[in-house]
Amino acid sequence: MHLRLTLEYDGTAFKGWARQPARRTVEGVLSAALDVCFPRWSGLAVCGRTDAGVHALAQVASVTVPDRLPERAVALVLNAVLPEDVSVLSAVAVEGSFHARHSARARSYTYGVRLGSAPSALAARRALHHPRAVDVAVLHRWARAFVGTHDFRAFTPTETQHRTFTRTVHVARWETTADGLRFVIAGDGFLRHQVRTLVGTMLQAARHEPMAAPEELLGGAHRRDAGVTAPPHGLYFAGARFAGEREGTELALVGPP
Repeated sequence: MHLRLTLEYDGTAFKGWARQPARRTVEGVLSAALDVCFPRWSGLAVCGRTDAGVHALAQVASVTVPDRLPERAVALVLNAVLPEDVSVLSAVAVEGSFHARHSARARSYTYGVRLGSAPSALAARRALHHPRAVDVAVLHRWARAFVGTHDFRAFTPTETQHRTFTRTVHVARWETTADGLRFVIAGDGFLRHQVRTLVGTMLQAARHEPMAAPEELLGGAHRRDAGVTAPPHGLYFAGARFAGEREGTELALVGPP
């Protein structure tokens, strides 16, 4: 049985998605749960490999398991052995050709920014505390500039395995929340640290710190020309769209602007 798993996790105590020796990762604990629940399994893949400290609202994984359990029971048995900071929201049988990474046509992320002078103990690992004033009009102008197909090399580390830096962004916007702001972005794919560097750069620009115009940065500028990389704890993998699904599916959890 080939499965599409939808996962939610708090990335605080994980060293990212990818399994690493002697380190706690999401892939590692999910693999351990699969070992307990199934005599064998294969082909575990993920839509977006999150970094250490990054969370997920609706991460998608694919895996093949024996047909020893009804489809509706898979999430129940996995959740019974998974730690409390990872949850399988759903497990659905899909065609064998489905691959969580290669079948994805779009992905979405959100980044939370908490405004105000006093930090929140409860939100300390879930959103970036930003006590300084920001010019929201500047944030909106920068977000609009990111929509389209651009060269994003200024927003990823210079030492990288990426061979091409061109990515297409479908949606980029800032929204007001109860305690601050959140950035929503969706596109066909993202470079390493891209979303976090976009956020860090925009926040610097919105504080009126010296910064090249977004149009200049999107023309193949060097990493040093963009701003800082925002910390991981404000970032969430929010959803994905796959072949055959309607446009905007990756934003289902985010909702309309």
